[in-house]
Amino acid sequence: MNVGGGTAGDDGASAVSQWSFTIWRQYQYMLDKSTPLVLRRWIFLSIVALIYAVRVYLVEGFYIVTYALGIYVIQLLIAFLSPQVDPEIQELTDGPTLPTRGSDEFRPFVRRLPEFKFWHSLTKAFFFAFSLTFFSAFDVPVFWPILLFYWLVLFISTMKRQIMHMMKYKYVPFTFGKQRYTGKKAAASSDDTTTPTRD
Repeated sequence: MNVGGGTAGDDGASAVSQWSFTIWRQYQYMLDKSTPLVLRRWIFLSIVALIYAVRVYLVEGFYIVTYALGIYVIQLLIAFLSPQVDPEIQELTDGPTLPTRGSDEFRPFVRRLPEFKFWHSLTKAFFFAFSLTFFSAFDVPVFWPILLFYWLVLFISTMKRQIMHMMKYKYVPFTFGKQRYTGKKAAASSDDTTTPTRD
C-alpha cells in the first residue's frame, strides 16, 4: 500500500512536466531578451538560412521541403506587408480607414504580422526545414528548376498584387527612423526670412 497516495508514474510525469516548463520558461526569457536586438536577430536568421542552403546544396536534395519553405516565406511576407485591418473591408463596413491625405488624422501603420513574430516564424520554419533534411522520406526526387520557376512566378504575381494594393490605398508598410513633426518650426523660419530689416 502506498502511503503517499502517488505512484512512480505520477512522479515521472511530474518531473517531465517540470522539466518542460523550465525549458519553456528559459526559451521565453531568451525571446524576451532578443526582442529589442533587431539587427542581431536578422543576422542570426541570415546565418541559419545560409546553413540551410548549404545543407540542401551539399546533399543535392530536399527540393520539395525547400519549395514548401519558400511558399511559407511568401505567406509570412504578405502578412508582414499587410495592414492589420484590410482597407477593402473597411470600405464595405464604413469603419476607420488609413489616412490618404496630409490633412487626415495620423494613424501609424499596424501590421497584420508584427516584425518580431515575422522573424520568429521564419526562424522556426528554417529550423524545422533543416531538421527534415535528416530524414530521407522527405527527399522526393523532382526536377528542381521547375519548382524554382513556379515559385518565382508565384512570388512575382503575389508581390505585384500586394504593391497594387499599397498603391490603391496609399500606405507604405515601412518607416525609416523616428517620425518628427516640424510644421510650426518651418512656418516660423519662413516668416523670419520674409521680415524686412531696418538699418
